[in-house]
Amino acid sequence: MDRLASFGNDPFDKPSCRGCSSYLTEPYVKCAECGPSPFLLCLQCFTRGFEYKKHQSDHKYEIMTSDFPVLEPGWTALEEMSLLEAVMDCGFGNWQDVAYQMRTKGKEECEGHYMKNFINNPLFSSTLLSLRQMEEARTADSAIPFKPTDDPPRPTFDSLLSRDMAGYMPARADFMEEFDNYAEWDLKDIDFVDDDSDVLHALKIAVVDIYHSRLKERQRRKKVIRDHGLINLRKFQILERRYPKKVQDLYDSMRRFARVMGPTEHDKFIESHALEFELRREIRRLQEYRRAGIQSFCSAKVYERVKRVREEERRKRTMLCDVLQYIQDGRACQQWLSKQAAIDAGITPVVTTITTSATGRRSAPPLNLTGLPGTEKLNDREKELCQVVRLVPGAYLEYKQALLNECRRQGGLRLAQARALIKIDVNKTRKIYDFLIKEGYINKA
Repeated sequence: MDRLASFGNDPFDKPSCRGCSSYLTEPYVKCAECGPSPFLLCLQCFTRGFEYKKHQSDHKYEIMTSDFPVLEPGWTALEEMSLLEAVMDCGFGNWQDVAYQMRTKGKEECEGHYMKNFINNPLFSSTLLSLRQMEEARTADSAIPFKPTDDPPRPTFDSLLSRDMAGYMPARADFMEEFDNYAEWDLKDIDFVDDDSDVLHALKIAVVDIYHSRLKERQRRKKVIRDHGLINLRKFQILERRYPKKVQDLYDSMRRFARVMGPTEHDKFIESHALEFELRREIRRLQEYRRAGIQSFCSAKVYERVKRVREEERRKRTMLCDVLQYIQDGRACQQWLSKQAAIDAGITPVVTTITTSATGRRSAPPLNLTGLPGTEKLNDREKELCQVVRLVPGAYLEYKQALLNECRRQGGLRLAQARALIKIDVNKTRKIYDFLIKEGYINKA
């Protein structure tokens, strides 16, 4: 068995690493795909993703070590090999010399173990066969290779791109931290002993089953990420920008279905929806031409040109309505209209002095809250406050929650504490503070 192969005490008997040519020491790595001669690597070359000729960094691999029990607990594979070599060197029956050469076991231990497992064990051959079957079953569920269409970027450690790639290591085709990275903590203190009760034994088995389910979920998520090429985040974002805005929104909402579909099926699914969107838009455009009485593409070009001019004029009128709605200063509005008329006529507008208030400053128009996120969460008085203070609803809600939490924690709130808590204009802070006091949301300290 390859896994039972061990090196002798002579360092010159050890094979060398294919990457750095240094003599291998356990544990080391053996490629499971390259052959027939074994392709061996030390751990340093393995972590660097060393590749040579046909060997690739994402090949299946085996960890070669002899530090595991084979025939009975307390005897590792390395000690088994040392025992057999010592018996061959010193001769059968010289247990004192055998123990001296092994250095890890006593005379009685060497004699008892050898007689029990190699002399008086009629099922020794079947034991080796079962070990081979266990080894094959263990290596059947191998790692999933990562075969992207393009080689992903290789960012420096702890950079912004490295964090965007979830700590992915392209040279090793693996992650620095796995999903549910601390799943093994629940098993580290579990020990199966003979005097466990049936309930305790069943409970430990249940914990192990839960751990296996968490490992399956970890493997499933890794498979989805690798199969769909989600590691190369920037390329994935560039592909999204190929589509119009509505298709991008559809792409983002349909991304959750990628876990139940293959990468090719998912791409076809998105492309079919993008094609449907384009067809619907083209059908609507042709229907608009038909309603306008257009029957040729030449007439359609003239219609599109006139339509653009009409939309531009409508946009200007809409902007003028907004100005008239939110600018309360009639004189300033008249000056703005005169300036726009001069610009449309090709004349350089005359700059006139705007009459200001006694304070030397003109008050800003109230803020238009139409379409701003968070507006629907405000009542009428809060909307009026945000318009006067010119504060977007999202920021107001954050400041309000911060002040409420601080007031609840201290039993009251002073204006100085509010100003220290939210770093904005002091006059806006005072207006928000007074409003919350007046509405009964907070109380003074």
